[in-house]
Order: sequence, then C-alpha cells, then structure tokens
Amino acid sequence: MENNIGPDRAERFASQIQDQGYSRHSIKQYRTTAEALLTAMLKANLGPADLTEDRMDQLMVPIIDAASVKDKKYCRYRINRFWDYLIENAGAPPRSDPPRDMSPRACLKREYETYLRVQRGLSEDTIYHCLRFYDRFLTAKFGAGLGDLNTIRPDDITGFILWLRKEQNAPRDKTGPSHLRNLFQFLFWSGKTERNLSNAVPKARQPKPTGIPRYLEPEEVNRLIEVVRNHEKTGRRNYAMLMLIARLGLRAPEVTAIELDDIDWRAGEILIRGKRQLHDRMPLPVEVGEAIVDYIKNERRGPDRALFVSAKPPFKKFKDAQILRWILRDAYDATGISPPQAYIGTHILRHSLATDMLRKGASLAEIGDVLRHRSAMTTTIYAQYDVDALRSISRPWPTSGDAQ
Repeated sequence: MENNIGPDRAERFASQIQDQGYSRHSIKQYRTTAEALLTAMLKANLGPADLTEDRMDQLMVPIIDAASVKDKKYCRYRINRFWDYLIENAGAPPRSDPPRDMSPRACLKREYETYLRVQRGLSEDTIYHCLRFYDRFLTAKFGAGLGDLNTIRPDDITGFILWLRKEQNAPRDKTGPSHLRNLFQFLFWSGKTERNLSNAVPKARQPKPTGIPRYLEPEEVNRLIEVVRNHEKTGRRNYAMLMLIARLGLRAPEVTAIELDDIDWRAGEILIRGKRQLHDRMPLPVEVGEAIVDYIKNERRGPDRALFVSAKPPFKKFKDAQILRWILRDAYDATGISPPQAYIGTHILRHSLATDMLRKGASLAEIGDVLRHRSAMTTTIYAQYDVDALRSISRPWPTSGDAQ
C-alpha cells in the first residue's frame, strides 16, 4: 500500500495502462491527466485519504474545463480511472454506492429481475431484454411512475405491440410479445394482478416453413471464411470465430461465450454454453483447433478469460454477438457473394452445415446431434422433401399384442 503523494504515482499508473495494451498516445494522455490531478491535490494540501467524492468533484472540474471540447468526456473518464487506481493502491476512500431507488416501480423491477433469474432460470441477455420491455410498457401505460396494475387491459397490450411494430418496422418480430408474456406471468404469479394477462398478448404471425432453410453452397462458405483472414488486426480471430459456426454449427452467442478454460486440448473437446444454460461437450476438429491456436499465439491479447476479445484495449470480451454479424456482412462485401436472404445473420452458416450434411447422407438424428437440437421435430425442417431422412427419427407405431 502506498501512502505518500509523489510524481512516481502517475508513472506507475501509466505503466498499468501500458500493460493493458494502450497506444503510446493514450498512455501519455493518462499520465498527463494523472499528473494534473496530483498537482491539484498538492496545491490543496490533500492526500489520497482525503479524496472524498465532494473533494474529487472540486478537483476534477478545473481539469475537465481546461480540456478541449472534444476531449472533455474522455478526460473525465481518465480521471475516474486514476481515482480507481488511488482507491485500490493508495488508500483513497472507496466510492459510496449510489442511493437505491425505493420507488414502487423500481422495487417491482428488482422483484421481477429476481423472478426471471431464480424462478425462470433465464440467461442474463434475456433478462436484460425482459427488463427493457418492463420499462417500455409501463412507461407507455403509466408514464414515469407506477399506477394500478389491475387497470391494464388487453387493449393496452395490443395497442403497445402495434405501436412497437410500427416503430421497429418488424411485423413478425416475436421477441416483444414473448418478453411481455414473461412480465404478465410474473405479475399474476406474484399476486400483483388479479388476471393472467399473458393470454391477452397477441402472437406474432410466423409463416410456416415451406422448404429447406436458405443456405450457401460449401464453396461459398469457404470463400467467406477465407476472406476474413485478410484483415491485418483481427483476421485470425474472425477466421476462428466463423470456423466454429461453419464447422461445428454453433450459434453466434455460443461462440462469444467460450472461455479459455472451456477447451480441453488433451481430449480434443470444447465446452459449448448453449441455450437455457445447457452445456454440451463437442469434439474439436483439427482445422478449428489450429485456427484457435493461431489466434491465441499470434493475435489475442489481454487478461480476460473469454476466448474471443476485442482488438482494442483493454481487450475485454464482447457484450453481445453482433460482432459476428458485422464480420459476415463485411465478408459478403469482400467476396461479392449475394446473401441468400435480406437479413444478414450467422445462422445461415449453421443452416448450410446441416444442408451439406443432409446431402452427404447424414440422418436427421445425426444432424440434430451436431446442431444440439433438444427436440427431434426441430430438425425436420431440413428434410421436408426427404421421406427417407424423416424415417430416421420416426418412432415405431404403438402396438398391443398382435394389434397394430
């Protein structure tokens, strides 16, 4: 623990920033900002132990005011980073927790969050979106506060969904209705409403599949995968990520969820963190393993335990899986391949793998195992015109004695 103020403190802080992989220019800015705060502390005869939140507000205002208009936001961020450093290393008092919102709406939201996590066992990503729709619907109905929940009527729900679809221009989006059903099931379950309004949420009309999902030919998939390797800074990472989808049929969120410890190199297996918190172990093909090793050895940086991390300091894991959609979009542009559907998503690689397996004689049961479908019926979309493939997952007709 450091106790005195010295010019070396800014240098040590800058070294920490350097270890996180920041550029020389950024390191210099962090050092300069730290030195400015230390100078202000010396003039005010303050030590780290005196850095209460009120004192810090007084010290940082002149420093931020002196920064350029373009740099003011980043200057505040750098000061806060140095403040955290002083808390961890120099005995500065910790920041106080922000006052907890005890309004009825905020209390209900925390109760709803606990229900989603404990009772329903939903993923953090799903919980985040459920809470967003909690706020959006209640704001549409009651404004900023919380009114009588029993005054919610089916017309309120229908009107909200119609407005939502008009705003988002997505008439067949089923996520909004799904999140609202979770909300109304919670309100009824917890006794907040007298009726279960989840039954009043209209369903999004989904067209029935009329054939095998759209897909890419194997040579097109290979071209898309290969072209991403050309990127100077992220080529190895992007190539390894797309290989996991194209060769193992992973979903995009499953790729970004992989951690370094999930790979058993001796056994040649990889742990997949799938939907509904289900985990599966899958064999790791040699070409996929080699791509991951190449990325880890030659491109990956930072201490984060996630396998795939951002190329920018401080090299953190991705907040969501949108990065893969952007990678595939750029690959289409680079190769000139026309996407087989308007929405550019990585699920097309998963469909392409299944279609290629079907063409090569794989049974539906085998395809379902690779794609980790929990229901055999999910896999039947790949064999609507292949009766022999459908027989591979059919069950024997129930019999009683000699009767059939």
